[in-house]
Amino acid sequence: MFFESTTMYAIIKNGCQQYRVAEGDLIRIDQISSPEGAKISFGEVLMAFDEKNTELATSKTSKIKVTGTIKRHGRYKKIRVVKFKRRKHYMRSHGHKQGFTEVKIESIK
Repeated sequence: MFFESTTMYAIIKNGCQQYRVAEGDLIRIDQISSPEGAKISFGEVLMAFDEKNTELATSKTSKIKVTGTIKRHGRYKKIRVVKFKRRKHYMRSHGHKQGFTEVKIESIK
């Protein structure tokens, strides 16, 4: 293949966020509906590089493939959202816990 070096990185896009990943990394992405232990493939790979070489994904049908395994699903800590208007005796409080999925990156090809 293109890369023979030991440390290979890729920039992937999931939703509206971008992640820099290497083989063996454990990343948290927005929650997806696949069960734990399922294999997933990241469709939009923007770039792959190592110490010497760089390859940009020029189209959606790029040769670069990043695959991973879902390790677990979870939720972040609760955040508090407060709406407040001064001098009007108005205050509303609301909490939110965002869900996430932990993915272990298996291969970058």
